[in-house]
Amino acid sequence: MGKVTGFMEYERLEEGYEPVEARLKNYKEFVIGLNVEQAKQQGARCMDCGTPFCNSGCPVNNIIPDFNDLVYRGGDADWKSAIAVLHSTNNFPEFTGRICPAPCEAACTLNVNDDAVGIKSIEHAIIDRAWAEGWVPPRPARVKTGKTVAVVGSGPAGLAAAQQLARAGHSVTVFEKNDRVGGLLRYGIPDFKMEKSHIDRRVQQMEAEGVVFRTGVMVAHLPEGSKVTNWAKDVVTAEELTEKFDAVLLAGGAEQSRDLPVPGRDLAGVHFAMEFLPQQNKVNAGDKLKNQLRADGKHVIVIGGGDTGSDCVGTSNRHGAKSVTQFELMPQPPEVEDRPLTWPYWPIKLRTSSSHEEGCEREFAIATKEFLGEKGKVTGVKTVRVEWSNGKMVEVAGSEQILKADLVLLAMGFVSPVASIIDAFGVTKDARGNAKATTDFNGGYKTNAAKVFVAGDMRRGQSLVVWAIREGRQAARSIDEFLMGESALPR
Repeated sequence: MGKVTGFMEYERLEEGYEPVEARLKNYKEFVIGLNVEQAKQQGARCMDCGTPFCNSGCPVNNIIPDFNDLVYRGGDADWKSAIAVLHSTNNFPEFTGRICPAPCEAACTLNVNDDAVGIKSIEHAIIDRAWAEGWVPPRPARVKTGKTVAVVGSGPAGLAAAQQLARAGHSVTVFEKNDRVGGLLRYGIPDFKMEKSHIDRRVQQMEAEGVVFRTGVMVAHLPEGSKVTNWAKDVVTAEELTEKFDAVLLAGGAEQSRDLPVPGRDLAGVHFAMEFLPQQNKVNAGDKLKNQLRADGKHVIVIGGGDTGSDCVGTSNRHGAKSVTQFELMPQPPEVEDRPLTWPYWPIKLRTSSSHEEGCEREFAIATKEFLGEKGKVTGVKTVRVEWSNGKMVEVAGSEQILKADLVLLAMGFVSPVASIIDAFGVTKDARGNAKATTDFNGGYKTNAAKVFVAGDMRRGQSLVVWAIREGRQAARSIDEFLMGESALPR
């Protein structure tokens, strides 16, 4: 694929970033994508490697060598074919081309002893050019089936399923508890990583394909005192949906944040990341919000070393935080992975995000003992260094210290979907609190409850956008087969 000797002639070319001082002034995307010639050169690096491990490394099984080769060929017709190949496995490459961690690149054969092909940057270039050239038209079904499907949740799993089912001819209604479509894409991922115009453009396409969106509608209920973002104005019961629709797909996110029950947790200024991040996205959308959580002039402690924590770092810096420190319980991983040992699997290595580069102190192997405060407000965090032995955490004697903190953001991941929604439909849960269903070819994604299917975080727990798209697509096929006895939708 690509140019036979391309991987020897060309080096990996990274996408560019706008300067830190410029991008901290706003919430706009700042990645500078590859132009046509740069993408062609990157596509030339794709090897004729026999077994394309990138395909299996990609959760949606993108046909990567094919679109790399088409981009390398470079004609307009080739680029149009490239977006057709990309869309054959992925409904929303503009999402994954921006926020996917690219496990496909970890699995690239070239990554064994060189830098991987820039697959994600090529995907980004393909879909952005496709939108610019008008190559992404609506594809409404030619024949309607008369069957109705309710999709609960408008994140990537729900959107992917809804689009597939609408194109199969079913009448699809998507229910979203918040005021805009997108789920955690909309109110979890900061705008500087993915501007929400990309979601709006897909919603317009899907509406032209017949999908109906009902925003501000809570399906079932949230527990009293829940911290899950909920801007719903109406409520629909589980019974109403199962009576009115021929099938129901539960596709909500894993929004139940992991808590940190240490002394001082109830102090003002200690919040879940998912209280903090959605508010800024809502303000960016033009809404006014009273008492917004902000980091202006504050010493911010972010507890949790993953992507959500990184998002808190980037948002705090844009607010004008006085300092930002991020905690990670695990020891600092190596800067370079042992490729012969880990390839083609996802390696554990130190990952420095663009938000970290904007200003952040990172602390590894550190645990929080207590939140300290005065007059009911947090003023500091008491910590201790930890070591790991035989998989067990041991505190390092004499290593306790106190760090100043005016705002603490808990970004330690998510334990499960909201249980009350799953319970309202009578769906059995697994040991981790997720809705129980298999991914089998026959009968996959179907729950124990009649007519009720489940996909994405609701079934697998906290995961990647690309996994949500995969599950939404596969669940759509199962629902189509359930309704019609057979399905022509791809799996």
